[in-house]
Amino acid sequence: MNWPELLLRPFLHPDAMIKFLLLLGAYLGVMNLLAFALFHHDKRQAEKRGWRVPENTLLGVAILGGSFGAKWAQYALRHKTRKQPFSLVLNLILIAQVVLIVLLVIPATREMLLS
Repeated sequence: MNWPELLLRPFLHPDAMIKFLLLLGAYLGVMNLLAFALFHHDKRQAEKRGWRVPENTLLGVAILGGSFGAKWAQYALRHKTRKQPFSLVLNLILIAQVVLIVLLVIPATREMLLS
């Protein structure tokens, strides 16, 4: 048995996959709402010249699953859109997470990993 098969075995059963996707969806929903809220707070603090949320915190929440919420907030609030390398790093995090989700969720890619 190869390592991808050992790693993905718990997700091959349909019931386990459904439970996993529900938990993943709930987790990602919370993280994306948190990312949006942090960007909103940081934007308001920037306008008031108050205490700001550190960029490492914003990127950390994005890495932990809040990248869609972070990108949504970045453009909806027009906050940190021109800030480099922040925007580049956020884009790379988003791309990596999309690739990871595709690899885990789409059955054909799971089968490709197992072969």
